[in-house]
Amino acid sequence: MNVREWALITFTILAQMSVGSFIVLGIVHYFVVRKSGEKQADELSDRALLAIGPVLALGMAASLLHLGNPVNAYKAVTNLGTSWLSREIFFGVLFAVAGAVFAVMQWKKIATFTVRNVVAMIAAVIGVALVYSMSQVYMMPTRPAWNLVTTPVSFYATTLLLGVLAMGAAFVANYWYVQRKNPGCASEQCVLLRDALRWIAISSIVLLGFQFVVLPLSIALMAASGAAASAAMFVGEYGVLFALRLVLVFLGAGVLGIFAYREAQNAGHERMLSILAYSAFAFVLVGEIVGRFLFYATATHFGLQ
Repeated sequence: MNVREWALITFTILAQMSVGSFIVLGIVHYFVVRKSGEKQADELSDRALLAIGPVLALGMAASLLHLGNPVNAYKAVTNLGTSWLSREIFFGVLFAVAGAVFAVMQWKKIATFTVRNVVAMIAAVIGVALVYSMSQVYMMPTRPAWNLVTTPVSFYATTLLLGVLAMGAAFVANYWYVQRKNPGCASEQCVLLRDALRWIAISSIVLLGFQFVVLPLSIALMAASGAAASAAMFVGEYGVLFALRLVLVFLGAGVLGIFAYREAQNAGHERMLSILAYSAFAFVLVGEIVGRFLFYATATHFGLQ
């Protein structure tokens, strides 16, 4: 696998994590506002929001390495009517702009809470369109291992799983920042952190179960739709990496998710909860990178591309 293909792995993983994080952050913020008010919700989520932009920017920068000549990147959006690649780039830029506009409005408290929420929802919808466009780029008859319904489904599963665990890690980092800068505020933030991490742990376990249905289904569909050679690679040439991916995601989203849920039940376990949240995110991130490597490495093709 060359630099261009690693650029695709970096771009797709980071862009999907950015979209998932943005959506999860919005959902958490909505429920925290209802429970504890806008001020506490902003204290929990504003710094996490600002972390999403650099992640997306890094992913989009990596995508330029996939192009033959990055200087001509603007030409890639000239076929919006016929090309999913053009739509992918278009929605990527649009998501970055909409997300940045919302981040500035939220950070500076520009306009009302309702107006900011509308902007956030528009950005989230654009993000969903971005992930859909990314998946459609790979829906081509000459690549039967990709040309399956499980491709968009698995892209959305990765988006949500990385999104929930990235935000879990971000909430933990934010809590310790608040603890250091404003201890008087930290006690209520501690309660919100434990509440958020309980739901994040539950979500990660549910998404893990969903992934463990999609993965074997994807391999079965490959074998049944002209991509038997690709399916065989998951138990042959790339069997060890496939097993590693399963173990990492199972440990991160499943085992550590269960422990994080238990630790979040009681106050005073924040340090252990932090270790679990960071570890779960790291395990799943590496597992998803391995999974995306396998997505590209096992794709055989036939006929003209």
